[in-house]
Amino acid sequence: MFLTRSARLCRQSNVFFPLCSSQVSSSRTMATSSDSSSLLKYSRNVTNGLGRITEGIMTSGKGSYVEYDDGRKMLDFTCGIGVTSLGHCHPKISKAAADQCMNIVHAQCSIAFHEPYLKLIKKLLPIMPDPSLDSFFFWNSGSEAVEASLKLARTVTGRQNIICMQGAYHGRTFGAMAVTRSKTIYSKGVAPLMPGVFTIPFPFWHQLGETPDLSESAQVSQCLYQLDLLLSQQTAPSDTAAIIIEPVLGEGGYVPAPTAFLKGLRAVCDKHGILLIIDEVQSGFSRTGKFFAIEYSGVRPDIMIMAKGLANGFPLSAVVSRTELTDKLTPGSMGGTYAGNAVSCAAACAVVDAMHEENVLSNVNARSAELFSALNAIKTAHPSHVLDVRGQGLMVAVEFASPAGPGAVHDAVAAPREAAVAAQMASRVAKKCIERGMLILTTSVYEVVRFIPPLNITKEDLKKGAEIFREAVEEVVREG
Repeated sequence: MFLTRSARLCRQSNVFFPLCSSQVSSSRTMATSSDSSSLLKYSRNVTNGLGRITEGIMTSGKGSYVEYDDGRKMLDFTCGIGVTSLGHCHPKISKAAADQCMNIVHAQCSIAFHEPYLKLIKKLLPIMPDPSLDSFFFWNSGSEAVEASLKLARTVTGRQNIICMQGAYHGRTFGAMAVTRSKTIYSKGVAPLMPGVFTIPFPFWHQLGETPDLSESAQVSQCLYQLDLLLSQQTAPSDTAAIIIEPVLGEGGYVPAPTAFLKGLRAVCDKHGILLIIDEVQSGFSRTGKFFAIEYSGVRPDIMIMAKGLANGFPLSAVVSRTELTDKLTPGSMGGTYAGNAVSCAAACAVVDAMHEENVLSNVNARSAELFSALNAIKTAHPSHVLDVRGQGLMVAVEFASPAGPGAVHDAVAAPREAAVAAQMASRVAKKCIERGMLILTTSVYEVVRFIPPLNITKEDLKKGAEIFREAVEEVVREG
């Protein structure tokens, strides 16, 4: 069904012709509605381990909007958690995937090369944040890319231990789960986790028990001091394979890593022969206003991982390192049945082309300035309720004050505000946004709403989303 629809929409021309409202509400909608009513009974057969923020069935998506089986049309500020970064069913990308489906769908990476795999490397090489990143391995998901990066680091260094960040999210598979420190829900009840993992604080005032006005230099100094202590007290440098970090903390609250901290990590890694793994799964592919967030610091990764926006909804991740490291791997030590699928690689090639041809980075930076302006205006209007506005590019967060956060009795921010604000503001605001027709997500153990709109979102749709958010905040403030 997908191929037929993609072909019908895309093959006539390179211009996307959206279905008109009369077409959407005709027999297709009737059939979908009928199908949905019969299909929803099977929702009881879906594992309880999955959660979702809306009810019903999402049936179609175009650009910045999605539609549900009941006729709802929603502005999507989630992008499937940062995946459909060029909007739903981008015509160039859908066409590339549809065309590839008619050539070869699965050319297994351990049997032969396929053209999209090698074409994608050709397109990625010029945009790497450092020319040393010249050796690629494609897999399916961000978690798998994390697993591969850990395996690579341990293999080539001959060391076991990994240092990760407090508040980090790297996935829910076993190794990735061990270096995830954003919420206990991801690993609760499954210990023992992968051994050899150690944690240091990320330069985030919350983690240091401070307030948002703590200087960046003070935060960096405290965290690098904790790293020095860790290497002296818990994991010797000669036992430490890698440090893994998101250049913008994702599930931990959308906090950009200060340049000084990243440079400090690079210096420690260089001193001790430790590898620096940069996780760009969520922050990569223009999300932060550059192709990769690590570019803001100029720091060289030893290993970089990407996924999500890489193929705009088709399952694909990548691990890139330098040849001198990957040459130490034994052939066959990396792989996977679907690794670097031909259809996904073809879609990713189209993503890179579209980002260049459509001046996506320019749009990200223009829309980012508008979003920050709108959100900071809300913060100014509600200083007792809005604690912080932060992020980079179109990876932006608003944190609300709360008397009920983790360690609230010790929290320099939460405790004095107990009488001024209500608990669970983030989830309440997000729910009201959904009621008003916009999908949006919360994140972290704090009261944070995150904005992940399409990178090619229009000025009008961004303004519409910001206005929906403002109205939702004001309603929750009135309710108390």
